[in-house]
Amino acid sequence: MVSLSWRKRRRAPNRVSAGELSNAFDRRTFVLGGLQGGVGVLLAARMAWLSVEQNEKYQLASESNRVDLTLIPPRRGWILDRHGVPLASNRADFRVDLVPERIVDRERTLSVLGEVLELSPAAITDLRDKLNEVRGFRPVEVATGVNWEQFAALSVRLPDLPGVVPQRGFSRYYPTGPSVGHLLGYVGTVSAEEYEEEKNPLLITPGFKIGKDGVEKYFEQRLRGEPGARRAEVTASGKIVRDLEMREDVQGDPVQLTIDGPLQDYAARRLGPESGSVVVMDLEQGDLLAASSMPSFDPNSFSDGIGRLEWKMLSEDDHVPLRNKVLSGLYPPGSTVKPYVSLAFLKEGIDPEESVFCGGGLRVGNRVFRCWKRGGHGTVNMAKGIYQSCDVYFYYFAQRVGMQPIADMARKLGMGWKYPLPVESQSYGTVPDPGWKLKKYDREWQTFDTVNATIGQGYMLVNPLQQAVMTSRIASGRRLQPRLLLSNDPKPAPHLDIPDEHLEIVRHAMWEVVNGGGTAGRARLPVEGVELSGKTGTAQVVSLNYGRGGRDVPWKYRDHGHFISFAPYDKPRYACAVAIEHGAGSSSAYPVARDVMTFLFDPNKALEVLHEYEKQWGGTAQERLARKYGAYEAAYGGSAPKPESTDIDQATDAPADSPPPLNAAQSQRAAEDDSVNAERSAPDAASAESASVAQPAPPAGGGTGGQGQ
Repeated sequence: MVSLSWRKRRRAPNRVSAGELSNAFDRRTFVLGGLQGGVGVLLAARMAWLSVEQNEKYQLASESNRVDLTLIPPRRGWILDRHGVPLASNRADFRVDLVPERIVDRERTLSVLGEVLELSPAAITDLRDKLNEVRGFRPVEVATGVNWEQFAALSVRLPDLPGVVPQRGFSRYYPTGPSVGHLLGYVGTVSAEEYEEEKNPLLITPGFKIGKDGVEKYFEQRLRGEPGARRAEVTASGKIVRDLEMREDVQGDPVQLTIDGPLQDYAARRLGPESGSVVVMDLEQGDLLAASSMPSFDPNSFSDGIGRLEWKMLSEDDHVPLRNKVLSGLYPPGSTVKPYVSLAFLKEGIDPEESVFCGGGLRVGNRVFRCWKRGGHGTVNMAKGIYQSCDVYFYYFAQRVGMQPIADMARKLGMGWKYPLPVESQSYGTVPDPGWKLKKYDREWQTFDTVNATIGQGYMLVNPLQQAVMTSRIASGRRLQPRLLLSNDPKPAPHLDIPDEHLEIVRHAMWEVVNGGGTAGRARLPVEGVELSGKTGTAQVVSLNYGRGGRDVPWKYRDHGHFISFAPYDKPRYACAVAIEHGAGSSSAYPVARDVMTFLFDPNKALEVLHEYEKQWGGTAQERLARKYGAYEAAYGGSAPKPESTDIDQATDAPADSPPPLNAAQSQRAAEDDSVNAERSAPDAASAESASVAQPAPPAGGGTGGQGQ
């Protein structure tokens, strides 16, 4: 048995034939070949899809690895004055930008930039603020106007400074600096909100800036231009090997204004250290020749962004350099209203020779309204009422005529209107009448309201542009509209619906103000054969109980000074309005108007006067501003408080109809603010109303006085 089982275990294995082996091999070969063929087909299909269908995509990707394509910011269009001279141009320079998302070591980068570019502590602090606020895709400007040595020193350090972008380009340049700050505005880098609105890649290109205020902002699309492009071969680390192709940018279209550049600069400089404005209009077409508001900011430095130190300097200035006083400054006009009030009297049938006796005041109800001249003017007719600025004359006849005809005449001559100008905002002001008070305060108009309004106090508020328009219409007899954009086909202004004989009565009385026995004899022009006509005005800021509002009281309590004028008297060509905040009366305003009007006829003589003044003031506006900034830099360095964006917006974009008051004592009251209008009228409207019913009121002025009238 054992032998048998052993034999079975030793039996030979089953034999496989050659045919069976061949068949098995063929099947395996077919399966493997099929799998390999399938994979090959898939690979071929994939390669075909990548090389044909995705050819453009990968070609671009490949090209982008080898070639760097960048946009070149376009040069902005120039802003020109009426003679074709640039008010804003472009200046070639070296600049340095930072792209935040590419920065590796921020503090080291800032340290190197500060060392190479010689940045002050304040500049480093401002740069750090910008980096903290900006989104990663948006470039941050480090410096412009970099000299060649600094540019070269920074360029050789680029491999160790990712995110730093030095380049040649163009920066916005304003030759007269602060003189055009409020008029033209300034340019700046794009905010995140502005980018979200437009989503244009150009907006986040290093070195590109847009208009932020004034004419620069209004004509942004026209001034912007078309960007250029640059293709350069680069290494894997981004180092430029060679330029491949360049497409030049297309400069933006120019904008030509009606402004006379030298006059604009002269008017701004002539205001000196005062807080005020000058508006000059041409009486042929209504062209604005000057619209100067001072103090101002330098748009050359503003284009870099408002830093901590500059914001502190500007925001602490009680003269409010960020306010455009031409358009947003609202003031009681004082006695400058008397010419149009006289026209209302004439329209209502008042004989210009009819007179009233001025003994220094006039009782209205149980209240005595004083004239500026406490001793009185004696017998006063219309002409004397204007050139001697007699308040009693207007108190008396205004009661006979009523407020509505006076308000209608004010609006006909340009008060209370916004004009179609290329500006972001302007103030309406307030031309009060019975319907206005009833709607606003739910109270009836009173006689004392009329008395206040007819000497330019109470609820009455105007801006300097409106005063210039009023003067231009009286001088020309036409309904001139102010014009800021120069065009070749201006429409002729229609004639006013006012008899020429009425206008001539008022014009001659305004001539007497300067050339006769009026209140502005020192405003006569030192130009042979050219006679100036005008009207003075002093507007109270606080009650006369505080003081006369002259230079013996603190600046913020002093009266505002106004002067409106036109010249030449026989053939009026130019109209001018000057407003000086807290100038202690019109004696601060008419010397400015005199010199500005002199510049129109004899520039050399006017410049001689200006140069003497600037020696006393410590240099030009730019020089004084630079010196003040230097003092702040020495005092605060990089420790100045950080401004909030809302603070800047409120300061530069004051609401048109309710500009914030300059300070607690000033009378730039908002036309839409009931409490301010009620509490700051001179005399006070609310107290006057109660006094007229209950008890005698103290003597009230609100008028204008002496040489300050």
